[in-house]
Formats: sequence, C-alpha cells, structure tokens
Amino acid sequence: MKTSSLVTLLLAGTLAVPAIAQQTSSTADQTAPAAQTTPTKADSATGKDPLQPASKEGFWGRMNPFARKKYVQRQTDPIRDRVNELDELTATNGKAIKDVDARAQQGIQLASAKANEADQHAVDAGNKAQLAQQTAQQANTRLTGVEQVVGNIDQYQASTQTEIRFKPGQSVLSKNAKDALDEMATPLKTQRGYIIEVQGFSSGHGQTAIQNSQKMAESVVRYLVLTHDIPVYRIYLVGMGNAPVPADAADTKAKHTSGGRVEISLLKNNLETLASGSAPATDQQAAPAK
Repeated sequence: MKTSSLVTLLLAGTLAVPAIAQQTSSTADQTAPAAQTTPTKADSATGKDPLQPASKEGFWGRMNPFARKKYVQRQTDPIRDRVNELDELTATNGKAIKDVDARAQQGIQLASAKANEADQHAVDAGNKAQLAQQTAQQANTRLTGVEQVVGNIDQYQASTQTEIRFKPGQSVLSKNAKDALDEMATPLKTQRGYIIEVQGFSSGHGQTAIQNSQKMAESVVRYLVLTHDIPVYRIYLVGMGNAPVPADAADTKAKHTSGGRVEISLLKNNLETLASGSAPATDQQAAPAK
C-alpha cells in the first residue's frame, strides 16, 4: 500500500515539472517581445513579413522529445522557402550587377571611340585649315603679281632690235633683210603683250627724205603682216626722213643718216606673264640686254 502511494506521488511530480516549465517559458516569451521592436517588411530582404514563432507550442513546449518527421518538416519549410528566396534574390542582384557593369564598359568603349573620332576630326580640321591658309597665301601672292602686272600693263620695254639697210633710192627688201625679219617675227605667233615699232630713215632733205623713209618702213610692215600674220594694230610706223640719230657716248653731236635704213624694235609688257600664270618678271629679267 505504501509502495503504491509512493509511485503515484513520483509520477505526479514528474508530470508537474513540464507543466511548470511550460508556464515559465510562456511567461518569459510574453514579456520578452514587449521589450523588443517588432520587425517590419522594410527590414526584410525579400519584402515579406519576418518569420514568427508558433503561438501554440503544445504540451512539451519548444523542445518536443517525441517530435515526428512531419512536424520537423512543417517547422523548417518556411525557413527553407525564405533561404531559396534569398538565393534567387542574390542571383538576380548578381545578374543585375553584371548587366550594369557590361553596359558601363560598353559605354566607356563607345565614349573612347567617339573621343578618338573627335580627335581625328580635329586633326583633319587642322590640316584643312593649314591647307586653306596656304591657298590664301598663294592667292595673295598671285593677287600681288596681278596688281603689279596691271600697274605695268602700259609699260613696254625693249626686247629686241633689228636694223635693215637699203640701197639709195630703193625700198625693196633684200634676202638678208627678210631673214632678219623672219628671225624676229617667227616667235611672235604664240606671244601676247607686244608691239612693234618701225622707224624709217633716209638721206636727203625735206619732204623727199620723209617720203623715202616712209616707203622703206611700209615695205617692212607689209612683209610682217602678209608673211607672218602680225596684226596691224600691233605695229606703229613712222617715217623719220633725215632726222638726226641720237649721239653715242663717244660723240658729242647727233649724226644724220647716210643712205636708207629701217629700225624695227620689239617692245613687250607683262601681259604675257599674266596669261601664263607665273609671277611677273623683274625689270632685269623683262629687259634682256641688247
């Protein structure tokens, strides 16, 4: 009888201990959340409410010594789901970071290519500017030359001189006279900016000498026009008669002509130089030695 009562008391004490522990744990759990801040969705990486412990824990409390596999699985499924969501979120963030980095690298390469293209355009613009400056300088030089040519367009300078002798009382050209005229007139077919001055001189006096000198000069002009197609407007003829010849450096007085002769002077200006597109010749180059 005493033994049976003792066993009953021990069994009741054993069953009372878990109940007391459960009440103590429940009281601690109820007071603890009051002192802590309740988590929100903003504190969660997935944007969901944080996991909460089960409100009903059963007879054994949190540690159930007789928990089954389904019970454990039911308790761990929410945790596993949240872990999977975090893995997916991490993978998505990693992919987004790689995508942003790839686009940044592509943007850097595109900006570098644009910068190189801009540098090349700047170099091309510099070369074109330099070429334009050279062209402007050439045009300025050309304009200066044209201005000089136009300014000297009526300034004729002696190029060559030829003298033809006639026998007294004759105005017919000899073979030597024709050869001399051919030598002077042949190059003039391709030239511009020249005039020919023909002066006839004759011995004698008065009007007779003037008429004779005029006839000799006209024979020279006639040969130049008919044989070498020299335009008449380029020839200036004058019969000087027995006009005195300018004195030489060794003589002090002018001399009169003895016999008949014709002086042919070829005079040129800078018009031919302008037409050829070259720079105008200097006075020394334009007037060769006689």
